Amino acid sequence: MSLASQALPLVGVAVGAMVSLVVSALNERTRWRRQQSVRWDERRLNAYAEYAHSVKDLSNRYRGLAIARGLTTGPTPMELTDAVLEELAAAETHRSALAEALWLLGDVDSNTAAVKLNHALWHLEWLARGIPTTGIATWPEAFLEFRKAREDFLKAARCDLGVRGSQITHDVPWPPPWRPLNNTGAGRP
Repeated sequence: MSLASQALPLVGVAVGAMVSLVVSALNERTRWRRQQSVRWDERRLNAYAEYAHSVKDLSNRYRGLAIARGLTTGPTPMELTDAVLEELAAAETHRSALAEALWLLGDVDSNTAAVKLNHALWHLEWLARGIPTTGIATWPEAFLEFRKAREDFLKAARCDLGVRGSQITHDVPWPPPWRPLNNTGAGRP
């Protein structure tokens, strides 16, 4: 046997081994990237959900204050006492801490929507606490602004998470048709 006829099978084995090594490395790299993506997707989902929940909780508390001040109607008025102020401060601190995860994990659109949601939430707070504001001065208008900001945040978060469909719900009028026309309340979040 000639040297060339003996070398060809060895070269074939070597090339096959190299191709196998490259394909294995590429597969491993793809698997690792997919795992990292899933890992961050789960964290982003948790960050968005926890933040949205904390904002909704605060808006409900501010609504209770607004009910007590006669700015809106509802079943759960909440007087502004020192204990309530401490609870609100703790809830706001918690919301602020959750926002830090958004800045780290969220995309630009979601973070921008979160800032607008913060502004709408703080507007509700100021109205509920009787702090003078400029611009929209009534609870119903400010509450509708808050609802729109919250919906925009949820849409941006869904888009960032890759949830299909940009619409969260079909258009539903607010306030609902069963609510009396003379009711000045803006309703629930």
